[in-house]
Amino acid sequence: MATVELSFTALPAHIRTARLVATAVARRSGVDESLLDEVRLAVGEACSRAVEGHQLYCPAEPVRLALTDMAGRFEVEVTDTCTPDGLASGVAAADEGGPEESGRAGLPAGLGIAVLTSLADDVQISTTPAGTRIRMSWPTAGSSLVR
Repeated sequence: MATVELSFTALPAHIRTARLVATAVARRSGVDESLLDEVRLAVGEACSRAVEGHQLYCPAEPVRLALTDMAGRFEVEVTDTCTPDGLASGVAAADEGGPEESGRAGLPAGLGIAVLTSLADDVQISTTPAGTRIRMSWPTAGSSLVR
């Protein structure tokens, strides 16, 4: 199991870098070419959510990205460490039918989560008082799973 870790300052310009790195590692891990756009888009959405939260509540803290090549799976984990009043990047608010996500120009809360679940093979979201972790995965070459 090989892991590439990246942490970056919560600036929108760094989201592009995260997408490029994730796509390159996914390709090297054996993710089918037809799924690489989905990896790129999902990583961009998850990182955008984290950057928004960090800019509002803890701009000095980095966003963390871990890319892991496991047996038959490519896994991406995006972690933010910001919690406005115990709600990390609006994920808990979305899950509980709470207020709209900040910075989303009137988009309904949870829309980004719906996008993620449509792009990734498997999505898990964990919210704790320490922040939010979004874990997504896709099959790699040699996996018996076909999307």
